[in-house]
Amino acid sequence: MDDTSFPQPSITAKAITEDQIAATNTKDPTIFSLKAQLLDQGRTDTVLAATEDLSVRLKIYASGGENELHAHVDEDHVFVLLQGSARFYGPDSETVDLNACQGILMPKGMFYRFHATSENECLVLLRIGTPNFQKQAKDDRLGMNGEPLISDSKENRTQSVIFKDGVFFGDSAEVGT
Repeated sequence: MDDTSFPQPSITAKAITEDQIAATNTKDPTIFSLKAQLLDQGRTDTVLAATEDLSVRLKIYASGGENELHAHVDEDHVFVLLQGSARFYGPDSETVDLNACQGILMPKGMFYRFHATSENECLVLLRIGTPNFQKQAKDDRLGMNGEPLISDSKENRTQSVIFKDGVFFGDSAEVGT
């Protein structure tokens, strides 16, 4: 029960789904690490733990990284900012700015998008959602037009991932800096 191995990110939407469902294959407590490699470009999503009713993921966005307006029709989820800052947008152009140690809850069906506003550091988010993929509609993530919006698509502002060489969030020397 004390294995806190460094998890690898799920780079594609398909990998996120597969990794998150695979994480449900345990009846034991799951210990996880928040260590993640930081980015010069793009975004990563790392499945940390999951049950059929709950998922926990670590998301990293390079400075300026963003996504497109979308809603999860079957999933409530929370974002907790661990590092950096972000601006969240609603469907009517309303905005809220958040910093590290703040969070936001997105009820299912709420259209939103966000972008990393930190200039010199990555945005690091803890994302907690309920329920997991097994209890969601096949096309749970929809764009404003009502059509599926795949998370790793061009329409969702996806860029190639470029890792910062040897720079990690969650290294004991880096925490709190």
